[in-house]
Amino acid sequence: MTDDIKDALAKIYRRDDKVEPKKAFVTEKKPVIPIEEPKEEPIQKEPEKIFVKEEVKEERPHKEKKEEVFKKEPDKEPEVKIEATRQLKREKIEEPSPKIKAPSKFTVTSNPHIKDKSTVKSIMWMVVLALLPATLAGIYFFKTRAFIIILLSVVSALATEYIINKLSKRPFTLLDGSAAITGLLIALIISPSVPWWIPVLGSIFAISIGKLAFGGLGHNIFNPALAGRAFLVLSFPAIMTRWLLPDGITGATPLGILKEGGIQSVSYLDMLLGNIGGTIGETSAIALLIGAAYLLYKKVIDWKIPSFYIGSTAIIALIFGQDPIFHILSGGLLIGAFFMATDYVTTPITKTGRIIFGVGCGFLTILIRLWGGYPEGVMFAILLMNTVTPLIDRWTKPLQFGGKK
Repeated sequence: MTDDIKDALAKIYRRDDKVEPKKAFVTEKKPVIPIEEPKEEPIQKEPEKIFVKEEVKEERPHKEKKEEVFKKEPDKEPEVKIEATRQLKREKIEEPSPKIKAPSKFTVTSNPHIKDKSTVKSIMWMVVLALLPATLAGIYFFKTRAFIIILLSVVSALATEYIINKLSKRPFTLLDGSAAITGLLIALIISPSVPWWIPVLGSIFAISIGKLAFGGLGHNIFNPALAGRAFLVLSFPAIMTRWLLPDGITGATPLGILKEGGIQSVSYLDMLLGNIGGTIGETSAIALLIGAAYLLYKKVIDWKIPSFYIGSTAIIALIFGQDPIFHILSGGLLIGAFFMATDYVTTPITKTGRIIFGVGCGFLTILIRLWGGYPEGVMFAILLMNTVTPLIDRWTKPLQFGGKK
């Protein structure tokens, strides 16, 4: 408290009349030197929200990072949006190469799985090569008629398959040899005395109905050549049972003579060479055996079906008092056993199933020859066994390792 204020208060408390109360607190005003205070800088508010957008792009050295700032309208609170683009480099990471490389292509097939270097094309043409001895023997014994029938049959089979594949937009399959074999077999199992349209009609039926109607090669349930011959026999029995002897004279086959109650007047040598009546390719047993030996040597066919077919035929014939050698060399037993009963598609795949198939064919052949309406039973025997091939495969399927019976 200053001295002036103290004096003024003392006069008031002493009740000095000379002092005016209002002026007791009046003090002198001294000049004040103003002092400038430091100005505070305005604090910039931090942006409330920052949106960062990242995009991953491939490395492009000619582009740089870009940042764009978007501000809000002035009447609103200042808000800063930042959109940033980051460029991330992708570097190839070299993985250690595995020691064992997996195959790039897997082949998935249904069981049984059999690995072999042979192809369908090679097998088919080997069968055609094996049939050449019997074909040449048929042309030798029956001359020009046999050649014309063989030519018409093969050409008809190839033309039928080509036309049907073209119309149905299927792949071109003439070069695999399956159609050529069907046409050749049709010609070899019909009589050389038939008119020219018989082999044409038989080949058309064999390819169109016996083969392609089921889906093509590998899907048919009957042997196509035997299906074509069965169609001809059932449709034209008189034409198909008229035989021609090698000397050009019409006559009966050895099985026909036996069927009519005659005696076995044909020698084994004539049946072995082919100097007998019958179809074009079944007369010469030695020519068929040469072709069969070639197929067995090349392992194109298995020995089980033809062995048990011929063996069971001989045994059953012997049981019924027949000459087993006569039944083996006559008729179409050899061509059926080696070239038709060994078909991959229509015969069993299991070992036991092939034995059952061969024995069944032999039993039915003798049964039809002795008590059937036709002197020959090979064709119907193989066709009947073709129908039970799926059942034989199912019954004789081998037991899996660790499986139950």
